[in-house]
Amino acid sequence: MNKFLLRRYLLFCVALFVNALGIAFITRAALGTSPITSVTYILSMFTPFTIGEWTIMLNILFVVLEPFMITRQDLKEDLRMFLLQIPISFCFGIFIDICMHYILFWLNPATYPSMIIALLIGCVILAVGIALEVKANAAMMAGEYFVKVITRRFRGEFGYIKLGFDVTLVAIACLLSLIFMSGIYGVREGTVIAALIVGPIVHFVSPYYKFLDKWITPATDEKFTDAKENKNIIITIAREYGSGGHLLGEMLSKELGIKLYDKEFIGMAAKRSGMDENFIAKNEQSIPSFWLKCIMSKNSEQPLEGSLSSDDVLFVAESKIIQELAEKEPCIIVGRCADFILQDYPKVLKVFCYSDIENAVSRCVSEYGIKRENAEQEIRRINRNRIHHYEYYTGRKWGEPHHYNIMLNTGTISLETACKLIKDIYRNM
Repeated sequence: MNKFLLRRYLLFCVALFVNALGIAFITRAALGTSPITSVTYILSMFTPFTIGEWTIMLNILFVVLEPFMITRQDLKEDLRMFLLQIPISFCFGIFIDICMHYILFWLNPATYPSMIIALLIGCVILAVGIALEVKANAAMMAGEYFVKVITRRFRGEFGYIKLGFDVTLVAIACLLSLIFMSGIYGVREGTVIAALIVGPIVHFVSPYYKFLDKWITPATDEKFTDAKENKNIIITIAREYGSGGHLLGEMLSKELGIKLYDKEFIGMAAKRSGMDENFIAKNEQSIPSFWLKCIMSKNSEQPLEGSLSSDDVLFVAESKIIQELAEKEPCIIVGRCADFILQDYPKVLKVFCYSDIENAVSRCVSEYGIKRENAEQEIRRINRNRIHHYEYYTGRKWGEPHHYNIMLNTGTISLETACKLIKDIYRNM
């Protein structure tokens, strides 16, 4: 076992303990528990077993059921991850009991405000643990792996199945409480709050773990270290809708004699991901809802590369295409978070185009054939989608000047002037 894999396992163990501490905080707040531990918490209330012991038993049950929903070939290929669930289940259950009964034994909030504070602290701790677990990318807990197996078996969207799985656990917990305790206990507003806010917090804290990359990743895995790769100069153009970013790319392509990649990504991504081109054309550079996406996907141990969500698969496919294009030839790439994907590339000219609403409306009417009365609404809708897509996948603010080499107001500067300016900078590079 190499030292980097060992470090990933160590990081995963730390994340596992932090997750247990977060769950203990949430549970000790006495406003309910997190959805994933709702069943085990209820069972611990009317049986002699602790929440940690029930967590071990439930997770082992998941491990036993998984082979019935997975092909022999998939099991063989994923055997290490499958077997790791067993020691992880025992560790997680033990960590929960340690946190509940030895570390947080003193936490018994008596007033509602103190309960809310304890709950929120627990949600933050749990989110920090989940983000750390994703960063480690070394293993998965049984509940998460069980959802992954179900998703593969029924070819569904991971986020929706994960959400359905959590709701099912909460429903079972309520049913057990009604049957054995004649009322609903252990599932309260805290359960709902945890389900709604942990994912967005994970999204917020994840970028801060970048400092761990060098510690858990071999230096040879770093991107763009070959001198040959450094010869190509790449121009990335991020743009508000109606700012003429694509038209500017076309001008630059003709002036500089290098290829432009924009709509070409649809066919390339379809070929790589196996998705339908019409689906990609309709859904790329947008996500259903920023907060819903955070709730469904970020409240998860799945790394982006291992996600079965169509949005994530498409983003990973386009990211790899962008990296390959940068290695292959000098080119112009429009959109697709290319400025972020190529952030470590040594020779990239990052451009952001924006415009006032009046000029953007005029361009939409004259160039894109949109009716004037609908143009402003369409501009705001598409820009909102681009903002959500960019900020979800990069953790950065869209249009932040510090992330670009040049910001161009194409409402007051002609595209011809902008083209000449970028061309001069490109040639100086």
